[in-house]
Amino acid sequence: MSEPLMATYNRLPVTFDRGEGVRLWDTNGKRYLDALSGIAVCGLGHAHPAVRDALCEQAGRLIHTSNLYGVAEQERLGALLTEQAGMDRVFFANSGAEANEAAIKLARLHAHRRGIDNPAILVAENSFHGRTLATLSATGNRKVQAGFEPLVQGFVRVPYDDLDAIETAAANRPNIVAILIEPIQGEGGIRLPSDDYLVRLRELCDRSGWLLMLDEIQTGMGRTGRLFAFRHAGIRPDVVTLAKGLGNGMPIGACLARGAAAEVFSPGSHGSTFGGNPLACRVGRAVLETLIDENLTENAAVQGAYLLDALRAALGETRGVVDIRGRGLMVGIELDRPCGALVGQALDAGLLINVTAERVIRLLPPLIIDRAQVDELVGALTGLIQGFLGDA
Repeated sequence: MSEPLMATYNRLPVTFDRGEGVRLWDTNGKRYLDALSGIAVCGLGHAHPAVRDALCEQAGRLIHTSNLYGVAEQERLGALLTEQAGMDRVFFANSGAEANEAAIKLARLHAHRRGIDNPAILVAENSFHGRTLATLSATGNRKVQAGFEPLVQGFVRVPYDDLDAIETAAANRPNIVAILIEPIQGEGGIRLPSDDYLVRLRELCDRSGWLLMLDEIQTGMGRTGRLFAFRHAGIRPDVVTLAKGLGNGMPIGACLARGAAAEVFSPGSHGSTFGGNPLACRVGRAVLETLIDENLTENAAVQGAYLLDALRAALGETRGVVDIRGRGLMVGIELDRPCGALVGQALDAGLLINVTAERVIRLLPPLIIDRAQVDELVGALTGLIQGFLGDA
């Protein structure tokens, strides 16, 4: 790999040249099945005509002016996105980390205006909210934080899916003003909370006067079989953050808010030079319209359920497989040992996967995947896992 680049990634020995649908081809012409989607980014797959046409049309018309002026595409995407999410307003950024930064700033400003001088946000262990200084401080993963101290103060950490711990924190910390939580922990190992977790969090936030802020960077945009994961619980958050699947590869993030939370920011309190530029927003609108028009959220639900059933049938009794879990096309296979070596073995076999939390194989295929491609994924992965567990 190229030495001019800073060594911030352990890159695999492959460079991709082109993609189409759920397939990628490397510079040597080898074909791969993409079961990762750029980590939940390319929900429409690669080279989708709607994304291509939106990019080309908008690039030939207008890429950037400034947020000093009106941005028509930003307003169009904002209207569609808030309508679909049941929210009131949106701030556009360039990434998920920036979207979460906006949410953190919003919660602090909201608290200060209520006379709370030292506000704290409740976050969860094993969470991941980004790599900027504030979002890595909110993240519940010591590996991400190590070496970057002093961290940003103002976060109270509790175990994920532990309502008693939150009640205890609420009793002891009167300065808590908000909860920032993932509906499903992605980087933490595809961890689903109890069915009533979000409902109970909503009740607790209403009772305590806290903002319920959901990080849907990975779970949003149809990934779990609903357009937003909070739909499964039948609740509405006060703030929700999006990125990854919103741009299908075009960098864009969004912080949506409703009610009083939507009125916190005023001119000068937050901003972004590139955030919400015409090109990113035109692509975001094309992605959202395609998700709706082609019913891809439903496809994620159907194919995801089939994928889970097929994996459980193939691997459920395999010694060394601890759990197979997920929702929609966000699936994890937990083994009883570290399994990072499987990523390279899968690459050799023409399959793109990821391992997170050391022992969890993470599958995030494009939302356009069909039944035959799911069968191909299960067949290839089953052989790899059984070989790995047998040889380890």
